[in-house]
Amino acid sequence: MQLPFLEVEKLTKRFGGIVAVNNVSFRIGRAEIVGLIGPNGSGKTTLIRLITGILKPDAGKVRFRGDDITGRRPWYIVDKGIAGTFQVVKPFRRLPCIANVMVACLSPRAAKRGEWVKRVEVKARDALEFAGIGDLALERASVLSHGDLKRLEIARAIATEPDLLLLDEPFGGLNPAETELLARSMKRLHTGGRFGRLHSEGAAMLIVEHKLMELMRIVDRVIVLNFGEIIAEGTPEEIAKNEKVIEAYTGREVTGVAS
Repeated sequence: MQLPFLEVEKLTKRFGGIVAVNNVSFRIGRAEIVGLIGPNGSGKTTLIRLITGILKPDAGKVRFRGDDITGRRPWYIVDKGIAGTFQVVKPFRRLPCIANVMVACLSPRAAKRGEWVKRVEVKARDALEFAGIGDLALERASVLSHGDLKRLEIARAIATEPDLLLLDEPFGGLNPAETELLARSMKRLHTGGRFGRLHSEGAAMLIVEHKLMELMRIVDRVIVLNFGEIIAEGTPEEIAKNEKVIEAYTGREVTGVAS
């Protein structure tokens, strides 16, 4: 039997008396783009941080390709093939964008991916172009707008050659045109195109996003969190009509939803 690509099993995280993530279980397939949504404070970012090793869970397991990576250090998880971006970006602000990405290109995983990745500057420029900020390669990170910083974060993540990419609000701070450009880039990475030329299978993705209309256009499946628990899971069409999801977002009980 084939092992699940990513498996989260009964994951729980408490902060004092607050249960941020409560007994959460789900799987992501090798070929999927999955959306993770929910009201503010529902536990989405905490869940991403648990999977990437930034936080350690109080209970539960995270398995990647059958390997238990629960609570392992972030560098270990990146080396296994999982990379993430976060709402609060932390670049090397005094360095130009290309240097920020070159650091990621020198990760142990990237260094093992073949002869082409030894051309670090070329790869870094390619990642910046892929994220839509190739023209900012020589600009210091400190002068970038919030939206451009988010795209720099994505460039750094994909430079590690991930097989699974976890994105926390990638469209935050982007205007509609920038959002559309980034969404297309993410689709290309998923299918193994352009920057994903070393990925014959492309990269699977788990995306946290508040811009629901844009998210629903690119995901295969959606998981919904509320108060740290999964309340719904299904296709974008199913989630849009789910009464529990509508109640979670509006705070009002729903007796029926028109199709």
